Amino acid sequence: MFITFEGPEGAGKSTALRAVAERLREAGRAVLTTREPGAGEFGGRIREILLHGDEMPAESELFLFLADRASHVRRVIRPALERGEWVLCDRYADSTLVYQAYVRRLDADFVRRANRFATGGLVPDRTFLLDLDPEIGLARLTSRDRLDAQPIEFHRAVRAGFLNLASEEPHRWRILDASSDPKIVIEAILNEI
Repeated sequence: MFITFEGPEGAGKSTALRAVAERLREAGRAVLTTREPGAGEFGGRIREILLHGDEMPAESELFLFLADRASHVRRVIRPALERGEWVLCDRYADSTLVYQAYVRRLDADFVRRANRFATGGLVPDRTFLLDLDPEIGLARLTSRDRLDAQPIEFHRAVRAGFLNLASEEPHRWRILDASSDPKIVIEAILNEI
């Protein structure tokens, strides 16, 4: 089972992912938790550039995310799935479509094709969108990276992009109100899976 967690900054994706993984392990499941960007040494270097480097052209940002994803899928995600593990991932290809196509205005068809190429066609079984007003999410952050520091309009466009994607594939996506108690969000995810 391949499950991804998406949403705006400060929505609680990492917190929910960790709690769900713990509960699944308690139930006897083999679970791998991972994130994008930044899995492994290669991904860690790319994460540093993407989140803490200088501003860059949208195209450069896109190709760095894709390079990270191609390595991540082949070195981490697919091997774990082949071993029968559940994979819970904090962000995946949907984030790239939202950030680079919807928000950065790169060609959406190209970004979709590039994502398919980078992932080898691997699509999550279920994607949870932790939806939250960007002002609330940003207020929750204790530190800010290059993307977090973007203007509020950027973050509103991110939220709108995720909601749009979720409406296009309702069979895969589940939208959760991330402004509610985290325990409620976690229970909703566990009930769904």
